[in-house]
Amino acid sequence: MSPETMFVSFGDVILSSGINAEYGDAFYNAKTQTVMGASKEAGNRAFASAVTDWALKRNGDLRFGAVKHNKVGEEPSDVAYRITDDAEYSITIEEMQSGKWVPFQAKDVQMEFVRIDPFVRAFLVPDAAGVFKATFKVPDVYGVFQFKVNYDRTGYTHLYSTTQVSVRPFRHTEYERFIPSAYPYYASAFSMMGGLIVFSFIFLYHYRLLIHLPVPSG
Repeated sequence: MSPETMFVSFGDVILSSGINAEYGDAFYNAKTQTVMGASKEAGNRAFASAVTDWALKRNGDLRFGAVKHNKVGEEPSDVAYRITDDAEYSITIEEMQSGKWVPFQAKDVQMEFVRIDPFVRAFLVPDAAGVFKATFKVPDVYGVFQFKVNYDRTGYTHLYSTTQVSVRPFRHTEYERFIPSAYPYYASAFSMMGGLIVFSFIFLYHYRLLIHLPVPSG
């Protein structure tokens, strides 16, 4: 063991401290030369500071809050959505920078509307306050769904949020009065009603004609 390095062990925890060429001031403050011969810092100080701040969660730590969802034009609530509703989702995300929480800004945060598999996947648009929003149409499938945000990027802590909601079908009073795809069925029903009226009229008022009709010979 080098006399410049000391290890102190407490069970599974090992503390290493020392001064050597790799982590000494010479490496920390090292400089490099550009192609033109100018001297500039190698960036070791900035790299070490950035890694230390990230490890101690003074930078790059993410947290979320104020998760809201609602039908477009209505106040946030926990009521069930109806298929094909227009829904709005928002989540507030903050980032730790230099020991302070500030609004997070990114264009690659996505929200998924999931029932086993994602039915909707949309990018969230942030504002200056770090509120990310997305508007989408609820799929034409009912069941138990989740709003899910699963953000995992290099340099940031993992951000995961899930909110469960229900999606219901149309009630019997919410369907259209006449559905275009059912027009053939409407026509067949009215044609049977018309045939019954004609048959009833002939049978009631002209049955004698039916009785005296000639019987075809064999």
